[in-house]
Parts: sequence; structure tokens; C-alpha cells
Amino acid sequence: MCKDLFKSWLVERYIAHRGLHTESCPENTLGAFENAIKEQTPIELDVQEIADGTLVVFHDKSLQRLTGQDGYIKNLTKDVLSNYKILGSEYSIPTLEEVLSLINGQVPVLFELKNEGKVGSLEKSFWNMIKDYQGEYAIQSFNPFTLEWFKHNAPNVIRGQISSFFKNQNFSFVKRLLLKKMVFNKKISQPHFISYNAQNLPNRYVKKFKDLPLLAWTIKSQEQYLDILKYCDNIIFEGFEPRI
Repeated sequence: MCKDLFKSWLVERYIAHRGLHTESCPENTLGAFENAIKEQTPIELDVQEIADGTLVVFHDKSLQRLTGQDGYIKNLTKDVLSNYKILGSEYSIPTLEEVLSLINGQVPVLFELKNEGKVGSLEKSFWNMIKDYQGEYAIQSFNPFTLEWFKHNAPNVIRGQISSFFKNQNFSFVKRLLLKKMVFNKKISQPHFISYNAQNLPNRYVKKFKDLPLLAWTIKSQEQYLDILKYCDNIIFEGFEPRI
């Protein structure tokens, strides 16, 4: 599978970080995904589970940055999502169901599953929703145990280990070291690709997995893209149009 991935969309087509977002079509909104579909650009997006078990597409834990309201995404329920407009736009927090209905296989999708807690509920709900989806897709996560769940329950799903040096994360020294070195890759997550923070590339940890495709995130300028190109197989980008 890994050799095949080097010839797949995951490597050969630039991936739009949270969709092709603009001021009027902010990140992770239906508008940003519509823009990506129009440009035939693969989409990266974030999936979280909220209080009633609904899966939503939203990046942050807190609601403040994106909606201007207090509280946490995990405490919301589906019936109130329309009350939360993203960055003052017309778009509210979308459910994963709405997003899948919109994209409907028109472009490939890279789903980041955001789970820092107990593994099982989010992963099972996502799989039940995606298993009959007809479009091309892959998943990625910072959590190696999320990937392990898919290894055991849906082994044909392409899975990627996200990592970085976690300098701004409130992690213990040991946890930060284990995650940035990706020590769980060989026996736990066994990813098909790696997705690493571009600010931390190159490094000796990704070189240990040189047989796996390497994605660099998040590239925000043409200059940064040209600088990082020699260290990775593809990029997740935002705010500009990558070109060779």
C-alpha cells in the first residue's frame, strides 16, 4: 500500500488546509469546501464529536476564536449549531454528514480525527458514517491509538500519523518526546503516511520512516513551499496557490 501511495492523490495533489477558505468563506465551512470543489483541490478538514454524539467539522476545542462565543465545542448539541456563525460569516458549524453530502466524492478528503480522550466513540461513529462513502479519502490523527483503532477495525482505511515538536503544547516532557519521535508507529499505529509540522522539518525522526510518504503542514507561502519541497512528498497549504 505504501508504494502505491507515492502515486496517489495524497502525494500528487496539493491539499487545502480546512478547505480553500477566504474572508467570506472561513475555514472548515461549506463555503470553503465549495471553493475547493470548484478548483478540484483535495480538502483537509477536522472532525470532532460533540455532546449528543454528532460529528462536526471544527478545529478548535474552544468556541472563542471562530465564533466569538464562550464555551467548548464538545458541549454543544446538533440543534444549536446554527447559532454559531464562523468568523462573522453566513456559515455555521457544519456536521460531518452535511460536509460529506456536499463533497460527495468530487474531490479527495483528508480527515483529521481530533480525539485526546478515550478512543472508540468518535472512531466508531466516523467509520459507520464513512464506510459506504464512494469518494477517495484518508484519515490522520495526532493520537496513535485512534490510528490503532482503524488498524484493527478498518485496516483498509489509509491512515497517517500527525506529529510535530509540540513546543506550545502543555504536555509532559515524556509525552512530548514520545509523540515527536513517533515511537508508537511501529507497534501501535502502523501508519501508511506521516504528516509533520513543516517548522520542524527536516528532522531525524521522519528519516526513520523514509519508506512512508511525508506530508508537511501548514505551508502558507510560495517561498515556504519552495524551501520545504525537498524534504517532503506533498504539502497541506493555505492562503496562497502553490506552483512549481
